[in-house]
Amino acid sequence: MSMWLDLKQTMGQEMRLSPRMIQSMEILTLPIMQLEERIREELEKNPALEAGVSTAEIPSTDFEAKYSEEPSADGQPTSEAPPGEEISKREEKLARERDAFEQMYEESADNYIPSHQPSKWAGLELSDKKQEAISNEKDRQHSLQDHLLEQLPLQEGEAETLRFAEHIIANLDEKGFLKTSLQELQNSFEGEISEDQAAEALAIVQELEPAGVGAQDVAECLLLQLDDPPPDVHHVDVLRDIIMHAFDDLLHHRMPVVEKKTGRSLDEIREALPDLRLLSTNPAASFAPAPTQYVVPDLRLIVDEDGEYVVKLNDENTPSVFISPMYLEALKKNQSEEETKDYIRKKVQQARWLIGAIEQRRSTLQKVAKAIVDHQRDFLEKGPDFIHPLKMQHIADKVGVNVTTISRAVADKWIETPQGVFPLRRFFHSGTVTADGKEVAYDTIKRRLQELVDAEDKSAPLSDDDLVSKLRAMGFPLARRTVTKYRKELAIPSSRERKQF
Repeated sequence: MSMWLDLKQTMGQEMRLSPRMIQSMEILTLPIMQLEERIREELEKNPALEAGVSTAEIPSTDFEAKYSEEPSADGQPTSEAPPGEEISKREEKLARERDAFEQMYEESADNYIPSHQPSKWAGLELSDKKQEAISNEKDRQHSLQDHLLEQLPLQEGEAETLRFAEHIIANLDEKGFLKTSLQELQNSFEGEISEDQAAEALAIVQELEPAGVGAQDVAECLLLQLDDPPPDVHHVDVLRDIIMHAFDDLLHHRMPVVEKKTGRSLDEIREALPDLRLLSTNPAASFAPAPTQYVVPDLRLIVDEDGEYVVKLNDENTPSVFISPMYLEALKKNQSEEETKDYIRKKVQQARWLIGAIEQRRSTLQKVAKAIVDHQRDFLEKGPDFIHPLKMQHIADKVGVNVTTISRAVADKWIETPQGVFPLRRFFHSGTVTADGKEVAYDTIKRRLQELVDAEDKSAPLSDDDLVSKLRAMGFPLARRTVTKYRKELAIPSSRERKQF
């Protein structure tokens, strides 16, 4: 076998995304809050950008004429300065900044280093933000580990045993369970600890509050709580028998098997089960901070005087940006150094790209949202039961863009409607055709399935075959595997697990 190395030249075509296109796609994907943060970052990094007149106030044709054109070969812009140059209240400030800038770029190239630092205005704003963040910062959440370590000095035991108990506490998971074996903890412990000492340390941890902490599984967690049960738990012995001998059967609702393994009657078991719900399967629940999700809609849907839906962008608080007139004027000066001029030209070009990307985002979001609203009017007027099947390709064809653009436009975007606040992806649903030839979204079928389960006789719950028959009677011809899939997606247990004895 022989191997040869040689060089070849080949010609081919390859598509590459320009930095401008990449930035445009990134801006389109950003939700409103992240867009505002991105604009503030750009204002700090690019001195050619200034906050002021909103690009939304510039007509699209005028916008293209003012911001889409590239500088000519000699470096002079082919368009006029933005409207911000004519704002009278900024004239004095601009004059002072222009004088300072002229003095800067008229110096020799050796002494000139383009500044990448935030402007004085941006620096002051950044300082204010830091001060505000420090003032509003919350105290650190009191964790489960903090709570347990505070109790540990009150326990009796040898110093090395208590130190190993600290090691156990440090390895508890977010629910307070010990998923690591004692042998592994002994190997990672800095010190000598015997098996008996390790077991004693674990017993000490399991005696701490909250009850159930330090357990290795849910069954052990429940048993630890039954050692000192809450006042409202009265059937301790029955619950202990169920958990020790038939806990897995209970989880799968095999009640006759539970009855046989525990030696308890079904009446005793049925009477004790409400007490089981008073025990916790997550000892650390009170120490986990509840996640709070704040949704700021990118779009608002309002009804005008004629009863028509109008889509509005929720960008009143979004900083509006324009190109600094001072930098545009600097490009026209012939006496500026070439290095300085290249730096200014680069910053102006970056500013143009950003402004164009923001304007393109506005236009695309409004067109996409309007197309969605037109298709889902029944949903908006009558409620979720009347949502229609809708694919992204349909909106892409209507708006005249690629389907990937639709996917980016609706990602993490929310719209405020008369029916509530919804993510834009909520309006896209696959569907099927009913027996009478009407299109219906799968989401509507799932609602009907949930209603059937809620209304069933729990002593004789509906099987998946029964659900198929009833849904077909409603005009929804679905296969059994499809009904089973929807039932699992809705977290509905099987008919055996739903049966009440």
